[in-house]
Amino acid sequence: MSKKKRNGFRRGPTRRSLLVGAAATPVAMGAASCAGLRPAGWEPEVIKVGLIGCGGRGTGAALQAMRAEAGTVVLHAMGDVFAEKMDSCAERLTTALGEENAGRMQVDPEHRFDGFDAYRKVIASGVDVVILTTPPHFRHVQLRAALEAGKHVFCEKPMAVDGPGVRSVLESAKLAKARKLSLVSGFCWRYSIPHREMWTRILDGQLGDLRAVYTTYNAGPNGTHKRKPEWDDMQFQLKNWPHFSWLSGDHITEQACHSLDKMAWAMGDEVPEKVWAIGGRQTAEGKARGNIYDHFSATFEYANGVKGFHMARQWPACAFDNTDHILGEHGSAFCNGWAPIHRIESKKTWNYEGPGNDMYQQEHDELFASIRAGKPLNDGVWMAHSSMLAIMARNSAYTGQPVTWQEAMADEARLGPDTYAWGDLAVEPVPIPGRRKKPAAKAEA
Repeated sequence: MSKKKRNGFRRGPTRRSLLVGAAATPVAMGAASCAGLRPAGWEPEVIKVGLIGCGGRGTGAALQAMRAEAGTVVLHAMGDVFAEKMDSCAERLTTALGEENAGRMQVDPEHRFDGFDAYRKVIASGVDVVILTTPPHFRHVQLRAALEAGKHVFCEKPMAVDGPGVRSVLESAKLAKARKLSLVSGFCWRYSIPHREMWTRILDGQLGDLRAVYTTYNAGPNGTHKRKPEWDDMQFQLKNWPHFSWLSGDHITEQACHSLDKMAWAMGDEVPEKVWAIGGRQTAEGKARGNIYDHFSATFEYANGVKGFHMARQWPACAFDNTDHILGEHGSAFCNGWAPIHRIESKKTWNYEGPGNDMYQQEHDELFASIRAGKPLNDGVWMAHSSMLAIMARNSAYTGQPVTWQEAMADEARLGPDTYAWGDLAVEPVPIPGRRKKPAAKAEA
């Protein structure tokens, strides 16, 4: 078999290349200086960060960005559709930074922007880097705007909730490459040192040709916000965005995409031919729970006969499971990042026994190191494709029909309203397979 191919696919990065890359970053094991990647004669300059989306994930990402370097990364601007979210975010960041790092918070009142156009104002505020942690529906538009303005970007997963959004992200990835801008994704497991060690061993062929990948993301439901009398429909849905399909893409897209990304990683980021999926809504109740499903199961078919199996659910008071099983001709691999367990049982048994790392911090450490070094990172293509894996599985479950990769990439159906404004906003009914039709594709596809 060719050394450049395995399972009929192009091999991904080698174990050596990934581990050398990890060791060269400022935190092979945590936050530290970027000195190892700085060009000769480099002098410290402040990097200004703009945060777009000030919820819990945005707060965490902003804190990790400010901790990426010792005092040279500052938060310069914030934006959110809700002004009160910025207030809460700023308070939490100030507390987390403490007095000794208070200088990293440099967001004056003139650089706090609310409303649906807040992202444009943050981008235009003089920042160097943009963090995108808004609800997934909005990310692909905000990503394009940031890159067009010449900003480096950290973009949370998923990057889109529909076919048009994924195609936009792929165009943005090309733009980032052309303009030599870093584009780092929130698919955090690829920034986990133990995962890198295990996955690159798999890509190096320690399991031989792959036969199947099975992943799970079984968890509890996200929290909700009870509707207040003064909230209109748009406010109510935005407050409960994980539960509305147009905002989150459903939980297989918003949450379980992590597991599908790990499947894609094991498969060398080659794309499947098609997916068959089922799903439904069994436990979710109440208007705040929106119109998403609460369980999915999917089978992905690859060109070489390898299959990827996935199960995801958000049920209360039920067992959690977040594991990855990778089966090959010489054995199998098992991963539970929560435990943590990373094991390969092949010709030789291997267990990861090295140190762990904060993968969320690692994302930002590598992002800012790449900016300092003038060697931009670009996760754009694979992060878009991993988002699409979840979207096509959701569409298959919603319709009760198989969905091919070509159909998914050509899909013209756009989720959500045409314009954004406060006021009435009808909720689409929960999809019923067999009644919901597959969306029309572009004619040229």
